Amino acid sequence: MRPPKKFHPEPFPYHHELELQIESLTNLGSGVARVDGWVVFVPFCLPGEKVLARIYRNDKNHSQADLVEVLEASPDRVEPLCPLFRQCGGCQYQHLSYTAQLAWKTKQIEGLLKHMAATDFPVNPCHPSPQQWGYRSKITPHYDKPRPSDTAMPIGFLANGRRTILDVPQCPIAMDAINQALPCVRENVQRNLGKKGATLLLRAVVDVSGNRRVETNPKAIATEQCGPLRFDFFAGEFFQNNPFILPAFVDHVRRMAIVPDGEYLIDAYCGSGLFALSLADAFREVAAVEVSEASVKYARQNAAANHITNTRFLAADAEAIFADITFPPEKTSIVIDPPRKGCTPEFLAQLAAFRPRRVVYVSCDPATQARDLTIMQAAGFRLIDCQPFDLFPHTRHIENIMTFDGPA
Repeated sequence: MRPPKKFHPEPFPYHHELELQIESLTNLGSGVARVDGWVVFVPFCLPGEKVLARIYRNDKNHSQADLVEVLEASPDRVEPLCPLFRQCGGCQYQHLSYTAQLAWKTKQIEGLLKHMAATDFPVNPCHPSPQQWGYRSKITPHYDKPRPSDTAMPIGFLANGRRTILDVPQCPIAMDAINQALPCVRENVQRNLGKKGATLLLRAVVDVSGNRRVETNPKAIATEQCGPLRFDFFAGEFFQNNPFILPAFVDHVRRMAIVPDGEYLIDAYCGSGLFALSLADAFREVAAVEVSEASVKYARQNAAANHITNTRFLAADAEAIFADITFPPEKTSIVIDPPRKGCTPEFLAQLAAFRPRRVVYVSCDPATQARDLTIMQAAGFRLIDCQPFDLFPHTRHIENIMTFDGPA
């Protein structure tokens, strides 16, 4: 095939095939191999495997290749459940046994701590999801702008390594209720295609009888259960998408936040109140902050519905979180669960100035969390526990919880 116009021919020509020994995995799930010290990334490979790969791009310090054939398979390799695996960009690890997935996710956290924060702090083994398939309570399929020649639009997710939409009629990591509703939703879209593309919502919510139904309206009220508590929120708003692991996840945050003589809790980035309300009975008073007015509204309603009276919710930016809080720092724990970009320098400066007794940092992006770790350690915070949780089996994503003692 003719190389793309911008293809750089060094060190390998376009579509050059070579045998590679896979050494490890990146945090994006690709295999890592070396040829005379030059790094080659190959997706859908496993450590210890010998593979045949085909080069499609040479960058400044590495090359990218497609997997052609597995010549010597890893004992951890398993048969993927989804027929679209390798085509769909949603999952990276369906070919890896679940035990090995957990081990590699633990190792990836260790690697981030070592390379980004210069620490060999011991990482606890990644906590497994009780359910590895059918666990996702929310999916958001997409479709592009229809073209006059289209007879049926692909509705699904981005294809692996491409910007086009792959048609996905079923998703084995989504809840059964979602897969049951998906054919009807797809059919309605095909019948009523407008002039633009769109992103769909399918969220499996808990109904009054405790069963699951699917909500497609982002502005509708959704309900989720976590332990004895029920949480209402807008269906399109953020809420953790794996309810099966959620009780253990929240329990860990609770155990880490409780300290001797601790009486007060601050929940930054509180959303609809998951941590604030789940931990409220362990503290004298809880103050929670959230930038979304809608989330604060539902957090207050959730407190009332669950008969929790020692919490107050503030609609404010996390950068001004301590302006209206008068808790004594030495008796205060703080839970922070920021977006993927992590904490801002302004927030971390406020945190250091407040000097709380304990901080529990929940992160959906351990890389930005490791970046923030270096800032917190420089401010005097001491890391005492690091616990990954596998909220997203078969994908590269890891949720990680770091616990800190405050500055002395």
